[in-house]
Amino acid sequence: MRNISDIIEQHLKRVIQESANGAIEIQRSELADKFQCVPSQINYVINTRFSIEKGYVVESKRGGGGFIRIRKAQILCKNTYQEVLTEELIGTSITQPTADSIVERLLEESLLTQREATLIKIATSRQVLFVDTPLREQLRANILKHMIISILIR
Repeated sequence: MRNISDIIEQHLKRVIQESANGAIEIQRSELADKFQCVPSQINYVINTRFSIEKGYVVESKRGGGGFIRIRKAQILCKNTYQEVLTEELIGTSITQPTADSIVERLLEESLLTQREATLIKIATSRQVLFVDTPLREQLRANILKHMIISILIR
């Protein structure tokens, strides 16, 4: 059985996909009422499953009449996306969960094949990069950047 976070995530993704412009505006409290959970559960889902690494842009306005806007980020130019990805999102150090999210997004956008995604995940995993954490995250970033560049330039 799926947990409430999975159910909320799937609901939001379905609503975004069905929207005309690939974006939705939600009221955190209304969504919490719909799923009979606390509003912090909605925050958790949005923060962990709708990040820029996963291909979403989240904006929020707090206070009375506040909202959370979630939209699917579109990749308009492969070269520009590759530059933003390697310079801004990956940078000089990256954690394994963040790297995996980036790889999954590239797979969703059909910029990687399943085989390429699997190979990248293996090459950047903790089991392969068996060194202390700061160095491991730097190595992972370097490997990930170079693999993405070589694949996306093809």
